[in-house]
Amino acid sequence: MPSAVRIHPVWKRVVRFLAEDGQEYCGEPVDAELDVGLAIADREPVLVKVLDAKSALDLDAVFTGEVKTAIQILSPLTPSEVGTIRCVGLNYTDHAAEMKLSITKHPEIFFKPNTCVHGPVETLTIPPEAAGQADPEVELAVVIKKDCKNVSVGHALNYVLGYMTSNDVTARVVQTRGSQWGYSKGFDQFAPMGPTIVSAESIPDPSVLWLKTTLDGAVMQDKPAKNMIFSVAEIVSYLSVGTTLKAGTVILTGTPSGIGHSNSPPFYLKEGSVLRVSISHGLGTLVNPIAQEAPVVLE
Repeated sequence: MPSAVRIHPVWKRVVRFLAEDGQEYCGEPVDAELDVGLAIADREPVLVKVLDAKSALDLDAVFTGEVKTAIQILSPLTPSEVGTIRCVGLNYTDHAAEMKLSITKHPEIFFKPNTCVHGPVETLTIPPEAAGQADPEVELAVVIKKDCKNVSVGHALNYVLGYMTSNDVTARVVQTRGSQWGYSKGFDQFAPMGPTIVSAESIPDPSVLWLKTTLDGAVMQDKPAKNMIFSVAEIVSYLSVGTTLKAGTVILTGTPSGIGHSNSPPFYLKEGSVLRVSISHGLGTLVNPIAQEAPVVLE
């Protein structure tokens, strides 16, 4: 008799990592409470139970019985798995208020290319075009586990694999050049994500999550996901109407108030900035050192 098709992953948290043997693996951190991003940044050992698959999207993956030490944590999904990143703007009541904008009837949607996908502990290099204006935004990232199209709000969460911490980095001056946001948010590396995916089964109600950003020791953002205007289920349903969301699609669901641009005077990322972007319930912390790329000469 054929075995049943698994609809949920065997893991509760998953990472993609390089081990001491130089090989890439996927697996679940042994310590369920460990903030993987902070541990790697502090050069602490991260023990991982290895899966027999190379992708978190493989729902048939099982544990091999091996435990390996991670020496580098990668983005949980590869850029090719992610594809075009869907994003929702102005999706927190407090952020809309700080921007002095009214709440919209429908989600404000924009896109980021998959060249934005970046690791959770890799150096984030600001391009010359965004120098002196790059602003971090902590966001809850939703990962789609199976293709979906025309999905109702009531069934939308059935298509969610899990959740990640993400950073929707934005070049604020560039953002003012026009009404479309994709260019100002679409530079290379402008979407660090990870360090883990926490399964949707572990977080049946994502509104309980808490989002936080600190920059050079100062708390910038520190707000609950329950302040979202459109819920995760409403966002997935809305984006699926007439459009197939492929397995691996990542959706950034908006940022709470506290962006650097809203301060007087504003403050932005610069060479040497110490940035921490985190979400509660095991999603963990992005620890990306900041570097500024030198001016370039166009060919």
